[in-house]
Amino acid sequence: ALAVAHFKNALKQFQKLVEKKVTQKTEERLGLYVKDDDEIDYDKFYETVQALFGPEIKECNVKAFFRKISSNLDAKTEWCEIFGHFIVENDAISSQLIEENTVFLVSQKQQITHAGVKRRDVIKGIVKVPHLDFTVTSSQKGVLTVFNNQVILTHINIFINPPDYICIYDTAWVTGCDFLTQLKRVVAVTERTIIVWDYKSKGNQSNCFVIKPMENGLLCVCTVTASDHLAKDNILMGDDGGYVNLLTVTSDDFGLKQSKAKKKSQFHVLDSKNFKIVKRKLHDDWVMKVKYISDLNCFGSCSIDSIHSFVLGDIKRLEDSMPVKEFSVPKGVNAFTFCGKSNVIVTGG
Repeated sequence: ALAVAHFKNALKQFQKLVEKKVTQKTEERLGLYVKDDDEIDYDKFYETVQALFGPEIKECNVKAFFRKISSNLDAKTEWCEIFGHFIVENDAISSQLIEENTVFLVSQKQQITHAGVKRRDVIKGIVKVPHLDFTVTSSQKGVLTVFNNQVILTHINIFINPPDYICIYDTAWVTGCDFLTQLKRVVAVTERTIIVWDYKSKGNQSNCFVIKPMENGLLCVCTVTASDHLAKDNILMGDDGGYVNLLTVTSDDFGLKQSKAKKKSQFHVLDSKNFKIVKRKLHDDWVMKVKYISDLNCFGSCSIDSIHSFVLGDIKRLEDSMPVKEFSVPKGVNAFTFCGKSNVIVTGG
């Protein structure tokens, strides 16, 4: 009885914590919030949740919940989500399992439809590489896949393959991916690292480079396709501090000597301090997407920030403080795309 009463009290305190965070985020978006000692950032939120429910709470589940209430203030939440479970609506599942829509879905007999389902893996990035006729995808739990319209060409799980002496688990999730056109490698970002994968390495000889640590949590990534240098690629990344980062990589950065001894995998850790990374704070909230628009010869970035919701500018502006084009949208912008035929940019809130 005491345990039940304690748990009910913890749930009440948790609900108050969530309400306080939502109120704070609402005031931030309206420009009314004044920072003080009671400000709730992620670290404080995580520490409070652990104090309420114990150290067995997994950080990745708390992080998922925190990100959900921060990006969508109207989202429906359940306390069980911090334990790694979420509510599944039977009707919603059934409506998806029609004959025309069975690709990537298991049969209805195998589908788990009861409440309390473990959090599944999801695709966080998908990139078409037209000149090589394949597609690259990245999943939240670390699976990078290269496939064409007929078969999976190769894949790797970057959270399982690394040897024990290389730890990238401090970065929980993959948040996006793209393809390095000049270096012909796959780049993916987690919350604190950059992963560069040589997808051409066969079998157990997986070759990955881990660039770490990053100061802020990386939320999105894209490559700059305008580079005319055959051995250099530029990578744009948005983070949870409102910064757009520009990283330049060359073939020399990954020209490490290969061991003659055969190993199951080749994971190399590279210090981020040895790379040229420039960044500029363009938003006052999370950068949800960054994309280089080659037709306009500039990049675009969007944020849930209501004041600096969408930014358009030359890449050179990341290295100085000259003005960029800014647009304000109530509740911010979550996504955008460019239509070259109509010469318009479409945003989604």
